[in-house]
Amino acid sequence: MNAAEHPVHVVLRSVVDYFSFGVCVNVRPDRGWIGRGVGNAGILGWGGKICLALMVLVTLPAMAAVHPVPLDKNTDAKQCLECHDDKTKHKFVHSALATGCLSCHEVRVNKDVTRVKLITASANGLCLTCHTDKKAAEIKGTVHPPAVRDCLMCHDPHSSDNKALLVKPESGDEKENLCLSCHKTGLHVPEKGSRHAALEAGCDTCHTTHKTGAEPTQENRFHLTKVAPALCVDCHDVKDAGLQKAHQNQPFGTANCVQCHNPHQSDAPKLMAKFLHVPFAGNSCETCHLATKDGKVVLAQKDVKTLCVTCHDDKAKLIDSAKVPHAGAMGDCTDCHNPHASSEPGLPKTDGVTICLGCHTDIDDLRKKSVHHQPAFTQGCGTCHTPHGGDNEHLLRAKGNALCLECHGPDSAAEKDEATHLLTIFNGQVKLPEDYYKTNRVPILPLRYGLGHPVEYHPVSDVMDPTNQSKVKTPLSCLSCHQSHASARPGLLMNDQINNTAFCDNCHKNRINMKDTNFPGK
Repeated sequence: MNAAEHPVHVVLRSVVDYFSFGVCVNVRPDRGWIGRGVGNAGILGWGGKICLALMVLVTLPAMAAVHPVPLDKNTDAKQCLECHDDKTKHKFVHSALATGCLSCHEVRVNKDVTRVKLITASANGLCLTCHTDKKAAEIKGTVHPPAVRDCLMCHDPHSSDNKALLVKPESGDEKENLCLSCHKTGLHVPEKGSRHAALEAGCDTCHTTHKTGAEPTQENRFHLTKVAPALCVDCHDVKDAGLQKAHQNQPFGTANCVQCHNPHQSDAPKLMAKFLHVPFAGNSCETCHLATKDGKVVLAQKDVKTLCVTCHDDKAKLIDSAKVPHAGAMGDCTDCHNPHASSEPGLPKTDGVTICLGCHTDIDDLRKKSVHHQPAFTQGCGTCHTPHGGDNEHLLRAKGNALCLECHGPDSAAEKDEATHLLTIFNGQVKLPEDYYKTNRVPILPLRYGLGHPVEYHPVSDVMDPTNQSKVKTPLSCLSCHQSHASARPGLLMNDQINNTAFCDNCHKNRINMKDTNFPGK
């Protein structure tokens, strides 16, 4: 090994020194990069070496371990437990042990070597042979990520002192609590912030990890034992004098508590949500409310909309004057907005996606596809659409490619709001988390003069007729190739197509001359 060679290259080489040739990927130790091609260096080219080495490394987990003592291939569980009796000594024992070790394990004897392996290719696959109701591919709704990949991230396959054979309890500090291995909830609370006392009782006080459902409700999405407020009032008595005083003696027993309160932790006292309505934040309840009557809320104006427009008359004018009106904005403001607080800007009652999909069920159906455009199903519909009405078709915030390039263009530059630690786009109309671009790996296209995607010099907008610059030769936009909400395949390509030359053939019928195009439908 020379000084410049990476140790990994030495390991890979030692695995395959005696093989002759390979075609897979090239590794260049001198340059530190990997590329496709044919390897032919010495006995075996780097391409072949890395290909074979990767095959060996990938196969290792599935290979059977050599057993320290010889066994008969018909070994029974009784003999296993002579050494492995610790597998049955904990408070909770996997019921599969009663059927014998060979219900999950296989003993292989070849000459004088004994190996023991699982009867399936992976541990997850083994678990699902019995726990068929936990198959993530067949579950509609939000599945806890470890349940998709590896059951053993959370469960011991033999026995445990914790219920459900968990490898750790669901309570305790960061080192003790299983959930806190991944979730850092409640660990870093600001000095002036607040932390829900229920966290001390354990995450299973409110959550049932495998609970889900097809409907995107809070109960299903967050695996809750019950939906709020039923979950909250199990601990918080709505008749408590202190609680009633804190809520200005307004009726709150049937309200959705998590619309105003963060159920885990908050940067503010009393677990308040991140975004507060100004009168609510200033404890000026009388701005909107009168004293209750017969236990019911009494507003300071005759109805909700009249009350809201006393401050938000700009929104009322926008709704009334919009060239493209939004039917959903014609009703009461509280159809969509929480009048007190929310976890998101704009104070949506639920979140920036669910609040829209209650009406736009056709878009909700697209959720079933595997690849989602992040703003459409995570950040919020208001990222691209104006919720109160606008000037553009489909209530879009900009026309044509300008909408997409606000985030993906080479000149895209979200402005940072130092006061709120948020990013803003579309001239401050849309607010995004401070780490939005980094967390979501938002691709920025290397465009110059409208060219450069998906390959260099490829246009992304209308191609003009060279003989008549006022005439469009080939109409083109982002939507010529991409779907805006979801797709069954990566890239969000039209008609759920695969990203390959067959997709390019939709326009480029002549592969000899790629400039010879035929726009679909023309």
